[in-house]
Amino acid sequence: MSQYQNDLNAVMQLCQQNGSGWNAINPEYAARMKAQNRFKTGLEIAKYTAAIMRQDMQDYDADSSQYTQSLGCWHGFIGQQKMLAVKKHQGSTNKKYLYLSGWMVAALRSEFGPLPDQSMHEKTSVPALIEELYTFLRQADAKELGELFQALDSAKASGQDTTEIQAKIDNYETHVVPIIADIDAGFGNEEATYLLAKKMIEAGACCIQIENQVSDAKQCGHQDGKVTVPHEDFLAKINAVRYAFLELGVDDGVIVARTDSLGAGLTQKIPVSTSEGDLASQYNAFLDTTEINSVDELKDGDLALRQDGKLVKPIRLPNGLFKFKDNTGFDRVVLDCVTSLQNGADLLWIETEKPHVGQIGAMVDEIRKTVPNAKLVYNNSPSFNWTLNFRQQVFDSWLEQGKDVSDYNRADLMQVKYDDSQLAQEADEKVRTFQADAAREAGIFHHLITLPTYHTAALSTDNLAKGYFGDEGMLAYVKGVQRQELRQGLACVKHQAMAGSNLGDDHKEYFSGEQALKAAGEDNTMNQFDVAS
Repeated sequence: MSQYQNDLNAVMQLCQQNGSGWNAINPEYAARMKAQNRFKTGLEIAKYTAAIMRQDMQDYDADSSQYTQSLGCWHGFIGQQKMLAVKKHQGSTNKKYLYLSGWMVAALRSEFGPLPDQSMHEKTSVPALIEELYTFLRQADAKELGELFQALDSAKASGQDTTEIQAKIDNYETHVVPIIADIDAGFGNEEATYLLAKKMIEAGACCIQIENQVSDAKQCGHQDGKVTVPHEDFLAKINAVRYAFLELGVDDGVIVARTDSLGAGLTQKIPVSTSEGDLASQYNAFLDTTEINSVDELKDGDLALRQDGKLVKPIRLPNGLFKFKDNTGFDRVVLDCVTSLQNGADLLWIETEKPHVGQIGAMVDEIRKTVPNAKLVYNNSPSFNWTLNFRQQVFDSWLEQGKDVSDYNRADLMQVKYDDSQLAQEADEKVRTFQADAAREAGIFHHLITLPTYHTAALSTDNLAKGYFGDEGMLAYVKGVQRQELRQGLACVKHQAMAGSNLGDDHKEYFSGEQALKAAGEDNTMNQFDVAS
């Protein structure tokens, strides 16, 4: 028996037990409302979606073609429309998530106005967005189920077979999916990280991504000036997130440990080594130093370390930060990743400067020598010039193979004149298959785009404004937006229904019966869209 039928039977019993005082309660309506509000709390969502992620991770370990994907979102409506689109076009939300981008929270959701990705926004805006996203996803469930219930009532009224409609209700697939939520560098010390992680989990987050940058000097992963923390500091924050999950009963919560070491050449402090070869010692071995032959060479305020039997002075910048040796990023990334996985993290995030399967795969191969099932969450970042990167990769490959590249200028491959060239076509095919290739060859379990809808909102608005305020006038909206919504079957063309007017009408009828004043009558202009597209 389905949950819907169980709920219906349970409410029927309640009505019988409570006698005539409950005569106005329709058990079927109550069961419908329960079905339309399957998840009562954020913790229910976190537990439900954590189990999904854990199963997906197992599926990927068995078959790398079973990778997962998400798109970044900055508003509940955007997340809702994404999952509606996924269900419409893919038939299922299976292995499709949402990503909560700290960059977009900073740029679009801060009360300070647009901010750079430097952890300056209100940290409370992160759990607030998680809650908002799940509110909109649950509303999508309520809307679609409401339409199924209306279809069920119509079928019953006309004496039609209701088996198929009832099966859709009983086996309804929710729009609620896992969210990978960005906690930046933890917004403070490990206690601050724990407190924020709890709020995020209570809002519904089953997966929290945390990075090894200094919290008060955090930079976007694709900008300069990144400063990392010693492993001990980072592991304390991983522990803090795990304790938050355990305290709230989400025992299988997922932690993504992000390393920015590939692009970070600085550290804020030198950790204290207590035994030879410990983590602090390994971290300090990457410091850029100069050998000291005599204590007299040290000036007031200088620091010195003993390394490999020698006295050395770490290179210290005027701002007090310490510099790593050049060309150590690869090795630091590997150490970061192995250490994180050995100390409580479940997944890795390696922030790179370009989308190159070979580069990512080389690091993962090295990590897997120690942790064989290591796997990544990877940022398919809009900060990369994907067109130029992949055209240059093809150019380099052709050059290595001895192919004639005389028709191409490597530095200018972004030019429009190359768009229809053989090289550009091959590059586009590599972009198309990048996620599958990287999942197979570079251990990437989850592919995401951090801030795609920041760009899609800007692009679509630009196109509309260009025509609307130009010669096209109203045709710019009608032809470019509304007609496309109709032709492509977007539910949002009926924006009143999308915003909940039909749900409200249903509830009014439940509560008031025939006295209900409903919005969906003959004079509702949304009826104009009930035509073949």
